[in-house]
Amino acid sequence: MGIFLAILMFGVIVLIHELGHFTAAKLNGIKVHEFSLGLGPTLIGKQFKGTKFSLKLLPFGGACMMGEDEIGDDGLGSFNSKNVWRRISVIAAGAFLNLVTALILCIVLVAWIGFVPPVVGSLTAGGPAAEQGEIQAGDVILRLNHQRVRLWDDILLFNVMNVDGDPVDVTFMRDDVQHQVTITPVFVEDSSFPLLGLGSSARERAGFFDSFRYGFYTLQFWMNNTFQSLRMLVTGRMGIEDISGPVGIVQAVDQTYQASVYYGIGTVVRGLMSLGILLSVSLGIFNLLPLPALDGGRLIFLFLEAIRRKRVSPEREGIVHFVGIVLLLVLMVAVTFNDIRNLFA
Repeated sequence: MGIFLAILMFGVIVLIHELGHFTAAKLNGIKVHEFSLGLGPTLIGKQFKGTKFSLKLLPFGGACMMGEDEIGDDGLGSFNSKNVWRRISVIAAGAFLNLVTALILCIVLVAWIGFVPPVVGSLTAGGPAAEQGEIQAGDVILRLNHQRVRLWDDILLFNVMNVDGDPVDVTFMRDDVQHQVTITPVFVEDSSFPLLGLGSSARERAGFFDSFRYGFYTLQFWMNNTFQSLRMLVTGRMGIEDISGPVGIVQAVDQTYQASVYYGIGTVVRGLMSLGILLSVSLGIFNLLPLPALDGGRLIFLFLEAIRRKRVSPEREGIVHFVGIVLLLVLMVAVTFNDIRNLFA
């Protein structure tokens, strides 16, 4: 059941991404040659209003084929016949719809289970914050260094990313007065990263308007989490073994299902919603990276065209995207091999 839910979730998230491209293309009068879900040979295909809708063999990935790589302009309705800003909106629409979907899920989740505010509930005995002596239970954490804090998850993420244990300027509020103190986090038993020694307060219920506000803050948290993970990958603090591909995602969803099914359907749904938010944000942001063959790589060429007022040579652009596809396939093979190895670890 968990594996079925994983494939279904992954397929829906990819479908939403491609639906963003498809909808934007139709709104801009661009012909879509094929809209497909999955990869590989076509299992089912049907032509409808000039577009072939297909279901492919492998339940991962998808495509919205609009003729972006065509060298010439084959007339009214072709992708390349539209002005550059219309084309930019179509390419960006997939990631945009992923982020909108994640925001909706965040709002629903916060309305359902509430949120944990950045309020200190306790201090770890003998921990850095307790030893420093200024922060007390009930204080509201506002900033860590210069990073704004709106949820307790922001504090947890900051701890994880501060792997070197550098001193932290903690800005907090007590009785409507701001205070600032510098605390040096330390490693404690069983921790894999240095901690400030702060414990959270209880989860709070969210009213109607707070559901939207803290839902947006939750989306910000997941976006920041994704950006920080990419930064650690680029700087070498994360390796390819820390990246999950489709196989790893299926395993993660299955594990979430197996761990929560005994606590009822509500727990299962909440766990899958959280994973859905993470996957939607990750897919949206990853596709906007300025890498060849990704939406972000295509946007770079389109922005260059907007600046130069002249299209970059389609042949050169095609070569760049081809190289990008090859590199992405190599990366996918490496990530999949790592996922399969982890299955038997």
